[in-house]
Amino acid sequence: MSEPSPAPEAASDAGADPVARRRAMRGGTIVAAIVLVLLALGAGRTVMSRMANAKVLDQNAADHAVQYVKTTFARTSGAGQTLALPGTLQGAQQAPIAARATGYVKRWTKDIGASVQKGELLAEIESPEIDQQLSQAIAARQQTAASLALAKSTTERWEALRKRDVVSQQELDEKRSAAAQANANLAAADANVERLRQMQGFTRVTAPFSGVITRRAVDTGDLIDSGGKTLFVLTQMDPLRIYVNVPQAYAQLVRPGQKVVVTQAELRGKTFAGEVVRSAGSIDTATRTMQVEIKLANRDGALMPGAYVQVSLPLLASAGLVVPTNVLLFRGEGTRVAVVDAASKVQLRAVTLGRNLGEAIEIVDGIGPRDRLVVNPSDSLAEGDAVAVNAADAATAGPSAPGAARAGAKALP
Repeated sequence: MSEPSPAPEAASDAGADPVARRRAMRGGTIVAAIVLVLLALGAGRTVMSRMANAKVLDQNAADHAVQYVKTTFARTSGAGQTLALPGTLQGAQQAPIAARATGYVKRWTKDIGASVQKGELLAEIESPEIDQQLSQAIAARQQTAASLALAKSTTERWEALRKRDVVSQQELDEKRSAAAQANANLAAADANVERLRQMQGFTRVTAPFSGVITRRAVDTGDLIDSGGKTLFVLTQMDPLRIYVNVPQAYAQLVRPGQKVVVTQAELRGKTFAGEVVRSAGSIDTATRTMQVEIKLANRDGALMPGAYVQVSLPLLASAGLVVPTNVLLFRGEGTRVAVVDAASKVQLRAVTLGRNLGEAIEIVDGIGPRDRLVVNPSDSLAEGDAVAVNAADAATAGPSAPGAARAGAKALP
């Protein structure tokens, strides 16, 4: 008896089961492969990121190990420094005028601010004592002249008698001696008369030079004695002169003939040209300065003697090198500068300082014009340290470089 055949649905399920399993297996394999690929990509990305980070860290460490510096070059003093000094205006000639004669002021003719010419009368003094002494001296001179005339006539008669051998030679010599004494007495009397006449001339006080009366200290009736009381102060207004004290550090750079510029605070916008005419040629041990005289024209009378002014004195250029003050290193062994050599290594050199110019200073010895100097060097900078210089700094030539610091250092990464 034959078995019954399976139902159509059962047969269909049995045929589809292997196919579904194969499909499921392929899907699982694909998913697994995708997961593996994603995992591999993630691992590769992590490795690459870590490698990049390691390179960045290495680069940062290398960059931080190198010191980045600004550099500059020393410059020569192409133009001398201008030195500003205070001064006081004075007349080219200024004199207190006193009377040589004693007496009372009869009258005065000039007051303060008056312009006078040389020889012009300023005041007149009444001195009766001198007048009487002059009259007495003239009378004494006349007596002496009469005695001399008598002595001469006597000598002539005795010489005639001596020719006839009436008198002795001794007596003739005595008469000749008396005549010589009378002649000397007359000369003394003439000198006394001339002295008193000059004293009488001193009763007229006159201007010794042309100028302006800047002070009057006399009035009618004042007693003038031999103490030398000042009656007037006479000042020459054109030209004027100024005395300034140049510090010892700049004294060697001042020469006669140098032009200067004078300014006064009250006369804003105005400048006056002057000239150095002479110097003391020595240093004052008390102030360590040298006195310099400056001549200044004042034709329009704009400047007044006694005024406080500022003198701009351009100094001659020196042969030394000038560097900014911020390149100096002050250490226990002395003053140093940091020089960057061709191998970008630091050399600490001892230098000899010259004049301090404010933001710059002269270097007398220790560096050359082509040496590259580190600006604002750190205290930790040592001999042989490696440094990195900005490309703009490195391309700058030494002798043509200006004195100021170059562009900033290269930015750190």
